[in-house]
Amino acid sequence: MGESSHIDRLLSGGLYKKIFGSVLSKDEGADAEDLTRLSLLALSKASSMRNWPFVSIALESLAADLQRKDLRLEQVLFGCRFPNPVGLAAGFDKNGVAAGIWHLFGFGFAELGTVTWHAQKGNPRPRLFRLAKEKAALNRMGFNNNGAVIMRRTLERQKIPVPGQRPAVLGVNFGKSRITSLDLAPDDYASSLELLAPLADYAVINVSSPNTPGLRDLQDIRQLRRLVEKLRRIPGCPPLLVKIAPDLENEAIDNLAKLSFEEGLAGIIAVNTSLDRFGLEGRVLPQTGRTLQEEAGGLSGVPLQQRASEVVKRLRVAAGSELPIIGVGGIDSPEAAWERIVAGASLLQLYTGWIFEGPELVPQILEGLISQLEQNGFQHISEAVGSGVPWKE
Repeated sequence: MGESSHIDRLLSGGLYKKIFGSVLSKDEGADAEDLTRLSLLALSKASSMRNWPFVSIALESLAADLQRKDLRLEQVLFGCRFPNPVGLAAGFDKNGVAAGIWHLFGFGFAELGTVTWHAQKGNPRPRLFRLAKEKAALNRMGFNNNGAVIMRRTLERQKIPVPGQRPAVLGVNFGKSRITSLDLAPDDYASSLELLAPLADYAVINVSSPNTPGLRDLQDIRQLRRLVEKLRRIPGCPPLLVKIAPDLENEAIDNLAKLSFEEGLAGIIAVNTSLDRFGLEGRVLPQTGRTLQEEAGGLSGVPLQQRASEVVKRLRVAAGSELPIIGVGGIDSPEAAWERIVAGASLLQLYTGWIFEGPELVPQILEGLISQLEQNGFQHISEAVGSGVPWKE
């Protein structure tokens, strides 16, 4: 029991800052991608062995530390029951190797991928950079993943409960293979979705990554409509959402909201990483000696907070109150989470903030949301969505 308690403290964040704090406090040092790969290797082992006695004890202790269950945070959206509104964003568990344990970290849902039909190595390294002072990251990964066929095998090997019977919702994020032309993109997406549809609670059409040439052209209304119409015809197609870029003009955001209604999309995820440098154009990356202005890739983390909230507000006005919005981008505190909820997001996703703050960020956010509901007299999280009510100390 003592050893399992030690593992629990390590995973849950008790030792997280002691071990990773010095690494995360500076740009240089341990490579960000290598750290992610090593973390996923450990998480993969834990997921595949989660029913082993010793491992299960450690994971149960982890869940006791990080999970916060409260009926006021539960929601049913596009046919999925979300135990709470905080999820893991796509991009971390690209191949679904830890799909069996994300709920133990307190998440109400996790989004796997981005997955493509063809396995691909992605862009040349280095391609993931820490911006420690700004609590941000620059990535130009390029949809590196093992492909849809391997993801299906990986998920089946973990013996995850079927959709609707899981402790947390599992979405799958789909992208276009780099070798596939834009004309053939619908077929490429459809091949992946058809294979993985039986395993996905919901599916995300990723047309907004800045790291696959031409991909963002699929945000054009005509292109996106053609893609959605193709995917909706797949037998057993799960609820479809689209993930958009923060760099869209307001008119394009309004048009996407209109398209989502017309095509019956289940929701919109706002936002992906940004090509904007948000005043950090002159910031130098020690690893390359070049400025952010000179570097390719998408920016994530705290610098995106304001723009991400603006896009959510814009979508809420354009789409009305019926279309669910998942807010992502720079959420690193309970205050930032609340701001995104009252801007109009029904659900939230974490990635960069979770890396910098550690696993304890999830329960901190959930506790903060509950506290704000109580202070503002809300009976349920849905009452706060789009309310514009500011954070109360």
